[in-house]
Amino acid sequence: MIDFNRIPSPCFLLDETLLRRNLAVIDRVRHEAPVEIIVALKACAMWSIFPELARHSDGATASSAAEARLVYEEFGQPAHTYAPVYTDSNIDEIIACSSHITFNSLSQFSRFGRRAASRGLSCGLRVNPHYSPVETDLYNPCVVGSRLGVTASALKAAGGLPQGIEGLHFHVLCESRPEHLRRALEALEANFEPWLDRVAWLNMGGGHLMTHADYDCDELIALLNEFHARHPHLRLILEPGSAFTWRTGYLVSTVEDIVESDGVHTAMLDVSFACHMPDCLEMPYKPAILGAHDPRPGETRWRMGGNSCLAGDYCGDWAFDRDPAVGDRIVFEDMIHYTMVKTTMFNGVAHPDIAIADETGAVRTVRRFGYEDFKNRMS
Repeated sequence: MIDFNRIPSPCFLLDETLLRRNLAVIDRVRHEAPVEIIVALKACAMWSIFPELARHSDGATASSAAEARLVYEEFGQPAHTYAPVYTDSNIDEIIACSSHITFNSLSQFSRFGRRAASRGLSCGLRVNPHYSPVETDLYNPCVVGSRLGVTASALKAAGGLPQGIEGLHFHVLCESRPEHLRRALEALEANFEPWLDRVAWLNMGGGHLMTHADYDCDELIALLNEFHARHPHLRLILEPGSAFTWRTGYLVSTVEDIVESDGVHTAMLDVSFACHMPDCLEMPYKPAILGAHDPRPGETRWRMGGNSCLAGDYCGDWAFDRDPAVGDRIVFEDMIHYTMVKTTMFNGVAHPDIAIADETGAVRTVRRFGYEDFKNRMS
């Protein structure tokens, strides 16, 4: 049992018990379906848990030179790398740290593919199957005019798949279910069937939220077996990010002030939505808070206020059985995936510590940030 009053504030806290629960689900899919499951660092680059992730995955995927180097150095193996754009200044480092490299366009493959292949990398091409269940345009890679992936019509116009492409990659899901993957594969087969027999591997990207309580892993396993039966020569790869660290941890904060204005009650915190939880403003979405609930008629509605100077640095509304007071802990749930990796040092606000709670509830801090981190970043 974690005593949140004894956790430093602010702090990102990962619960190892919850992580291992997720890893057991991922292992089941890996063992019962003809698929490799690799970790997407873009969702969680917390390298202190890489040894555990490495034991329950088939590698890791990177989206930049820095991520690829982190995989190579701390995951202990070369990365599967995809980035929308490679440059002359980063391509050699990416190649040195990768085993697979996926290109976003035919022109990028033409520019860098031969160099990667000559160093032993397997080259892939990202394709756009013109299907995605994602409703928020900011996160939808298949919106009209998308810059991500090659369409079937563009591939046909270019004369087909270039020599040297060994794999295809698509990424169209986000916290999705097996039926969405089924539709994506149907769209892929409908639009890219002529080229599926010419490649050796298919990377189906991320967004497979197999550790969600409502996710049907039986359906996923059956779907992957069915697809593999139709294309037995293909090596299948999934690269979920959120699924590994879904609901495995918290952002612990403290109420530092109470502000009431025009009938609006705001608990002012030592964390920032703009700096520490930007998806709450970008998506937008309202995270769960331990001990809080959606307001019922007649209950006081509470905003949570961030500590940056951005006027919109707040989120709401919640209700509590006991109104918040200065000194109370506010614990945001599910704050490990796509949260720590998006933090900023805007305003120089204090960066939360990073800590891990083991199965006994004992907590160890693995990273603490201070003034020098801010100063060095700005130099």
